[in-house]
Amino acid sequence: MPFNSDLIDVLEIRAKERFAGARGSHGWDHVQRVYGLCQLIGHEENCDMTVLLASALLHDIGRYECDNGNGVKCHAKVGAKMAEEILKEENADPDFTGQVTHCILTHRFRSDHNPQSIEAKVLFDADKLDSIGSVGIARAFLFSGEIGARLDDPDVKPDDVEPFGPDDTARYEFSTKLLRVKGRMYTKTGKKIAEGRDKFMREFFKRLDDEISGLR
Repeated sequence: MPFNSDLIDVLEIRAKERFAGARGSHGWDHVQRVYGLCQLIGHEENCDMTVLLASALLHDIGRYECDNGNGVKCHAKVGAKMAEEILKEENADPDFTGQVTHCILTHRFRSDHNPQSIEAKVLFDADKLDSIGSVGIARAFLFSGEIGARLDDPDVKPDDVEPFGPDDTARYEFSTKLLRVKGRMYTKTGKKIAEGRDKFMREFFKRLDDEISGLR
């Protein structure tokens, strides 16, 4: 299918409007980075780039509504429904709309819905890559600050952490999710990028442990 740049331009404007009051850890800059990674990985994996880039622009449009409820609602489900409505308003083909909403619905790390299409797998990988490496570390600490969590407490056990509470720290995110991201990559290109990001992230948290313990 030929690339539909006009639709992508319209969706960029409409998606950006949804991030006016978004938290910094999941702001428009996150969408832009995921979009860039989708461009890189998508070309390598022979994707339908209109489907993929539309999905990248719209993948987090449900985030603001869900963040206001402290994560009670699934932003992927909410976002898929919102994207369906937007694409209908833009007179998009129903099959195209279905492909995009599938990508959005399946992009979450913690989800019962698994990506099936190559475009959905690329979006999943791109979104997860932005959660590891140097930018992933920065986002994890930014999020913990946004919700009022402490800087760090290595003695807190993960089972004792209350989501959006004072112990929902960057370390908690690292130990319960980020360590597993590399192993969840679907695409060859995503796996290659994840190797370096994962290595850097592990070295950082090891260094953090040493500094907290007074070893450095």
